[in-house]
Amino acid sequence: MEKDLVEYIAKTLVDDPSGVSVNVIEGEKSTILELKVADNDIGKVIGKHGRIAKAVRTLLSAASTRSGKRVVLEILD
Repeated sequence: MEKDLVEYIAKTLVDDPSGVSVNVIEGEKSTILELKVADNDIGKVIGKHGRIAKAVRTLLSAASTRSGKRVVLEILD
């Protein structure tokens, strides 16, 4: 569910939705989501002073409380 949420938000923000990919790395107590977008869209996902990235992480944190696992979002260059 968290992967779909991040993918949906990222695809709505960028100019090239086909360049969006989310890789999931499962752990015992946490899950890492690696978000990869096209080079020219990286600023749109991060936002000024990281505001958009922080907002996406906040939404992700709220969505993951049901599972009891910690979810971390990493935006790859």
